[in-house]
Amino acid sequence: MSCSSCTNQPVTPEVFGAEGEHPDFPNGSTNPCKLCTPLGACLAFKGIAGAVPLLHGSQGCATYIRRYLISHFREPVDIASTNFSEDTAVFGGRKNLHTALDNVGRQYRPALVGIATTCLSETMGENMPMLLGEYRAEARDLPPEAERPELVHVSTPSFKGTHASGFHAAVRAIVTALAGTESPGATAESRLAIFPGMVSPEDLRHLRDFCAAWGEDAITLVPDYSETLDGPSWADFIRTPPGGTTIDELRALSHAKAALELGHSLATAPITAGTHLKTKFSVPLHRLGLPIGVRANDAFCTALAEATGRELPERIAAERGRLLDSYVDAHKYLAGKKAIVYGEDDLVAGLTVFLAETGVVPVLVASGERNGRLAEAIFTAAPELRNRIEVREGSDFGEIEQRIEELKPDMLIGSSKGYKLARSLGVPLVRCGFPVHDRLGAQRIRLLGYGGTQQLFDRIVNALLEAKQEHSDIGYSYL
Repeated sequence: MSCSSCTNQPVTPEVFGAEGEHPDFPNGSTNPCKLCTPLGACLAFKGIAGAVPLLHGSQGCATYIRRYLISHFREPVDIASTNFSEDTAVFGGRKNLHTALDNVGRQYRPALVGIATTCLSETMGENMPMLLGEYRAEARDLPPEAERPELVHVSTPSFKGTHASGFHAAVRAIVTALAGTESPGATAESRLAIFPGMVSPEDLRHLRDFCAAWGEDAITLVPDYSETLDGPSWADFIRTPPGGTTIDELRALSHAKAALELGHSLATAPITAGTHLKTKFSVPLHRLGLPIGVRANDAFCTALAEATGRELPERIAAERGRLLDSYVDAHKYLAGKKAIVYGEDDLVAGLTVFLAETGVVPVLVASGERNGRLAEAIFTAAPELRNRIEVREGSDFGEIEQRIEELKPDMLIGSSKGYKLARSLGVPLVRCGFPVHDRLGAQRIRLLGYGGTQQLFDRIVNALLEAKQEHSDIGYSYL
């Protein structure tokens, strides 16, 4: 097996995980490059105003997911559970589910309850549509129909998919359940719908600001946890934090002037929230990669221009110019440097395409997902990388460690789960994605837009400069 160690040495591409395991690596995983599927679903539900995530499974699942989300976002996160026991696993979770829905409704008065199934309930084969239908039909001590929360179910077994696929599945379930369900005769403003993917609260805020520069203030982000997971300090505890995409905004998605889906792997996925709006309501759909780097942001601006009928704003053009200027300034530091990129499909694809613009060679691109779309998404967006880099799906850090001696990267880019590996190599880790547990401010890491790319670019260059200083016997103060 070989890979490219410089920019002018073409090799046969290595793509693993989509069709089966490579013989050098077993089917088991050692510290995989992913987290559990319901975690992503809970994150998506936290971006809906007044929503409460409810896991249909054991209490341990909710505890684990709460711990990961709280440590990353540094905000309180409530996740309800149907709290399976041994009896439930044998006789089914109907009673537990109905009791949990009663308790959540009484204590939180939510606008929506997002119900995600876990490994246990999926393995048991719980018939969730039937159980929820029975709950809705029962004449129990429930509030009036108008005050009852929306119930949205998504299937998220952890033995299938990743936290990113769970996130996208929940978004699709929300849109499928609510878009076009407004009251007869209700008038709805035609808004721009953006499906940003699994990005930081800071990036969500930036997307609003980016669109505002185009004169487009009426946008609906689905989901929008920019305030629910990065809000101000409270004097008293609030059960459901303010912010998020409202139920009315979700119902009105059927009237959207256009929908923009961000994420390279989503661009070829057969069924998404965006394709649902296009198929059922004839909403124009633009499927793009995450706007990281010049090319991806140019494509995003082209889509916005088409959707809004407006030209590129001067402020955005200036940001683009400054980014290009910094590419020139830092080329001598980056040319031929090698990086290993790992994390969620959409993120690693966006980072890889961006790195190719800067002179950095992403020698290994690793994702925990196994959808067979990652490599082609990268090579379509950055054809110059074809036959030059190694792409691994269904990957873990055990595999990455086995490749490091040959690849000899200058840096790692991804979540804090790669810190031990970066430390053992003596190379910098540029932290982004999910989770970031060993640094403060993960919720404010910005990657999107020309300005977000600028911040990421500066972090990468400075990480390499710092590493050069630290490893130097002289310790140059001028580089």
